[in-house]
Amino acid sequence: MNAITQSRVAPGDPRLAARLKRETNAEVLFGAGDRGRYSTDASIYQMAPIGVVVPRSIADVEAAMQIAREEGVPVLPRGGGTSQCGQTVNHALVLDCTKYLRNVISVEGDRATVQPGITLGALNEALKPAGKFFPVDPSTWQRCTIGGMAANNSCGSKSIRYGLMADNVTAIDAILADGSNARFDAYGPQNELTARLFALGETEAAEIAERFPKQLRRVGGYNLETLAAHGNLARLLVGSEGTLAFSASLDLRLWPIKPRKVLGICQFPTFRAAMDAARHLVTLDPEAVELVDRTMIDLGRSIAIYRSTIDRIVIGEPDSILIVEFHGHEEGPLLQKLALLDEMMADLGLPGAVVRATDAGFQAEIAEVREAGLNIMMSMKGDGKPVSFIEDCAVGLDDLGDFTERLNDVFARHGTKGTWYAHASVGCLHVRPVLNMKDPTDVRTMRAVAEECFALVREYKGSHSGEHGDGIVRSEFHESMFGPRIVRAFEQVKDAFDPTGLLNPGKIVRAPKMDDRTLFRYGPDYAADTAIKPVLDWSVYPGPLGGLLGAVEMCNNNGTCRKFDAGGMCPSYRATRDEAHLTRGRANTLRLALTGQLGPDALASDDVAEALSLCVSCKACKRECPTGVDMAKMKIEAQVARAKKHGVPLRDRVVAHLPRWARFAAMAPVLANLREWLPGGRWLAERALGIAASRPLPRFVWGAFHDAEASGDVAGEKGDVLLLADTFNRYYEPENLRAARRVLRAAGYRAIIAQAPTGARPLCCGRTYLAAGMVDQARAEARRTLAALALHPDLPVLGLEPSCLLTLRDEFPSLLPGPETEALAARAFLLSEWLAKAAPDIAFRDMPATAHVHGHCHQKAFGAFPAALAALQRIPGLRAKPITSACCGMAGAFGYAAEKQDASRAMAGLSLIPAVKAAGADDLIIADGTSCRHQIADLAGRPAVHSVRVLDAALR
Repeated sequence: MNAITQSRVAPGDPRLAARLKRETNAEVLFGAGDRGRYSTDASIYQMAPIGVVVPRSIADVEAAMQIAREEGVPVLPRGGGTSQCGQTVNHALVLDCTKYLRNVISVEGDRATVQPGITLGALNEALKPAGKFFPVDPSTWQRCTIGGMAANNSCGSKSIRYGLMADNVTAIDAILADGSNARFDAYGPQNELTARLFALGETEAAEIAERFPKQLRRVGGYNLETLAAHGNLARLLVGSEGTLAFSASLDLRLWPIKPRKVLGICQFPTFRAAMDAARHLVTLDPEAVELVDRTMIDLGRSIAIYRSTIDRIVIGEPDSILIVEFHGHEEGPLLQKLALLDEMMADLGLPGAVVRATDAGFQAEIAEVREAGLNIMMSMKGDGKPVSFIEDCAVGLDDLGDFTERLNDVFARHGTKGTWYAHASVGCLHVRPVLNMKDPTDVRTMRAVAEECFALVREYKGSHSGEHGDGIVRSEFHESMFGPRIVRAFEQVKDAFDPTGLLNPGKIVRAPKMDDRTLFRYGPDYAADTAIKPVLDWSVYPGPLGGLLGAVEMCNNNGTCRKFDAGGMCPSYRATRDEAHLTRGRANTLRLALTGQLGPDALASDDVAEALSLCVSCKACKRECPTGVDMAKMKIEAQVARAKKHGVPLRDRVVAHLPRWARFAAMAPVLANLREWLPGGRWLAERALGIAASRPLPRFVWGAFHDAEASGDVAGEKGDVLLLADTFNRYYEPENLRAARRVLRAAGYRAIIAQAPTGARPLCCGRTYLAAGMVDQARAEARRTLAALALHPDLPVLGLEPSCLLTLRDEFPSLLPGPETEALAARAFLLSEWLAKAAPDIAFRDMPATAHVHGHCHQKAFGAFPAALAALQRIPGLRAKPITSACCGMAGAFGYAAEKQDASRAMAGLSLIPAVKAAGADDLIIADGTSCRHQIADLAGRPAVHSVRVLDAALR
């Protein structure tokens, strides 16, 4: 029996933390919040680590492993933490490889050598210039790491063409449990360990041949067939889930990029018909055949970012669809493949049942939906969720229809149903029964379903683990799947590599029970802290704390927020690569706080405050997270709790009250701008308020906008609209509001300025108060704005500043739930949205120029950015091109805080500022957000203007 089965060191031990800091150059994270953030992955399990090490080099890994060995502490290598089965949680010292160990070491011909923490997406982006790619493509390709993929023996949708990770990893340079280094490839190492392993393979060759399923998608246990064949020992390490060695670098087999592809989306009236068809469709030699079932179609339609794509890919109301993908070098042969697909579907009795996708943009949208499939399934609100435990059983294609039908019968007998998402080309079925893991009865149902399902798998000579590995959820079933002799062989492999049990104990061999609730995220004692009183309305989510806990629990830890593609989520993580500053990390921190796992009054704690300190409330997660985690709204709850306990800092109070004092400052702008011109003024402001001396503040101007300017306007020929004059455009850039009036007039509308009662200060959306946690003041502003706008109940309400106008659509219903705020949300539009909807015929003059357009985060989060682009693109001669960027990093007052300068500048420097600097000297830079315009001016030295100014300038 292994020596290190449990750590001899207490979680968070300060002595161990001090030693790691002293003897490595790594980041060492031992606080309760950090350990909590690494205690979960995308499975149902939660195991708090001893601590976390973020190594800066392989030397740090070696030193940390030596310290762990000496201290009697297990070690858990970790990549993106997206495991479905609990591979990446343990009571161990976590080695997070994703921040620093993410380099391409070399690329030579059809081979690449990489560090374990590089993501698949980053690798393939780096390989593009060479015309190569790495073909194993899990749906988590944007954030899964090569090391994690090797640990799981990942497969992806194209395994029918390219095989598994084990087929594409040619060598691994590893650090063994005893601290030695060894290279595992087709030639070595030749030593006592190798001899012992190959001897085991020879002894068990007949048993391996008899008991191992003859399925492409078999990733359960260790790859003993490699030993029986005296094969490449790198293949043995692949799929070992970090239990045998640490992969310091991996040699990968590369493939040439096929530049063209086409998709055929086949519609089926029943799930069974789709399953039966798969074996026929693969005869057309596709790259992939992917299933999307009715549940996923319906859930996808309920998510705004996927709705239009779902509507395009279905014909009528199919029960299931199969997405058939063909790749090649020439378009002609691919179109012939689609024609053959049409013929085959007709032969199957389904003529005209194929939607063709030959356009790259449409294909990308389909891929996004397909890749989000597992997350889309998890978007169900409530405690009942599709649970991953029989997630990826694999059977032969000829048996697929019968197997799935019988498995559905199993679900029905147990009073549940399964959601299906499958790699139909290889008989691998992502199926998740809907269960409540907080309910002991459903936990018992989970075990019963697992046992019956795996019995069916054995009957069909399939694999109980076809893609996502073993972890906690499937390791205990190896004996029933492979037999006791093979399981003893697995144990001998583990003991040969790791005799003391240093590496990720309890996975693959000597595993706990999969239904041990002490290991669950929702364990027996899991409960909400009822002392917490939410201040916003969360009633669309069931459960305690008015639904707040249910909203936080929507995060299933799958890590979509870790992506680095063109979307907006998550800008602070992109800047820091820290789990703490990630939507997932924040959601985990809040969940632990709301359930008392971070101590009493934890919502107001330093752990929560630190996790939220770099959240810029960009709302990208609200739109891009497939399960709808709205961290900007959740942050308000934490801000309010902290403000109640600790008070509101002076700087935050000054900014929060800006709408109240701005009108007085505008009366004497020279004095109001004193900080900018008084010698030492910036230094004093930084000392007193923490406002960065390096940042110029927006300047109050003479000639602020006054409501009376619009008092004499005559009615528009098409009617009237209400124009909300926000604080920023009113006092800092009043010409934007004047331009808006002219554009609306040209469109045939009179702009009535939304006003408070006579003599009262101008209206305010209350956002500055929300940012400071001053929810009572924000609610008061919402009430007075609501009352003023109710005087014109039939008029659309238009605004220029996205963060202000969209507060009416988003936060008002949470502050003041009811029909009044819902009605206001339905008639509140950004000016560009309204113009696209109601004024398609404005006459613009020719404006030959190029405009680079940056979308405000809230524009993007509410799907309003395309309207801004469309409005500009109606100007003859103007080439309006979107800047591919996430948050600008200014985010209201965030970018002015002295302590936030590094993060603010890093966010902007990821893509926005380089794009602006690359623009031509005569090109226009357009940004509708006040903060965005100032960030661009500060960091790129280029003026940016609101789109309404360009529309105004283009009026005939």
